[in-house]
Amino acid sequence: MQPSLTANSKRIESIDIIRGIAMVIMALDHVRDYFHITANIDDPLNLDTTTPLLFFTRWITHFCAPVFVFLSGTSIYLQSLRKTKKELSSFLIKRGLWLIFAEFFIISLAWTFDPMYHIFPMQVIWAIGISMVILGLLIHLPYRVILIIGLVIVFGHNLLDIPESAPDFIAGFWWDLFHSGFFKLYSYAPNRFFMMVYPFVAWTGVMMLGYCTGIFFSAKYTEIQRRKILKKLGLGLIGLFVILRFINIYGDPVAWSTQKDGLYTFFSFIKVNKYPPSLLYLCILIGPALVLLSLMEKIKNGFTNIMLVFGRTAFFYYIIHIYLIHLFATIAFFIRGNHTVQEAYDSVQKVPFLFVMPGEGVGLALTYAIWAGIIILLYPLCKWYDRYKTSHKEKWWLSYL
Repeated sequence: MQPSLTANSKRIESIDIIRGIAMVIMALDHVRDYFHITANIDDPLNLDTTTPLLFFTRWITHFCAPVFVFLSGTSIYLQSLRKTKKELSSFLIKRGLWLIFAEFFIISLAWTFDPMYHIFPMQVIWAIGISMVILGLLIHLPYRVILIIGLVIVFGHNLLDIPESAPDFIAGFWWDLFHSGFFKLYSYAPNRFFMMVYPFVAWTGVMMLGYCTGIFFSAKYTEIQRRKILKKLGLGLIGLFVILRFINIYGDPVAWSTQKDGLYTFFSFIKVNKYPPSLLYLCILIGPALVLLSLMEKIKNGFTNIMLVFGRTAFFYYIIHIYLIHLFATIAFFIRGNHTVQEAYDSVQKVPFLFVMPGEGVGLALTYAIWAGIIILLYPLCKWYDRYKTSHKEKWWLSYL
């Protein structure tokens, strides 16, 4: 018999607060994608061309995807305390398939503004969706088996970097889908493409470990015990990152190296691979998130209340924020350069987002200001949706959003 849910709340607020923080930070990266002047012509993590603030602006947003996926797994465990295995399996498979559909036909439209769907970007919602389907199939396995599978995937998938490093290695569709796709285009029809962004296997392992971490939020553990365990796990992951990164042999496909000064050498040390998420990437990002999660149960203020709203409406927030950002980018496209719609379509050859011109945009200060404005606009929308969900629990379809 599984332990019951903690008595204080059916929904753990600290999880939603951390998820909310991740969502807010994520919006910064997406505003940068659409508005910053170098967003589509250079990598902000390129140590030869970046600035400290630009590097930080991109690097800090790395927290979003692993935290989002990991906490999705934790939330699934909490659902398992209220559902039978059969009910949970059915729900996860159906919700996973819905998320994949949403990624392809709702979210991709937000990214591209292309109603003809020439490109289907396979991003984080796709990865969560397929991971939910897989976890829905594996949920009947014992807890320890799921834990072992998750650990093997997360700690072992970087072994696949070894064959990839061979000079004559050629990655095909399935290899990229499972492990190493990085914005690669695969044609499935004339002038129609899948764009690999999130190869899913490593992310499935992250969701499994998030699921297994959910046990610490059950009644089997007191709040004090849970906070101590989460803190130790988080500090342990940070320590593992430091050790493995210093050894510089395993855990990330790119070794760190000495740069022009100490700051940029530090940047090289913490610059780890996201596509797919390397072991070191996950250690340095999920580790601090677990430490923060251990602290959030004791913090209650206006900031956490706002983050709680965003965290409780994460999928709604995710969809709306991309449409909002792209809408404002479209307005800026016509105001800034007196461009035409034809120019927008022509630019798709360089950037798969309509109404975004490579090399045009604003500086970081204005990028941050636009980000703040987007967050301010999103809050009342998410607040309304949160109230609607809370007062309409009888609507089954809301559990899929």
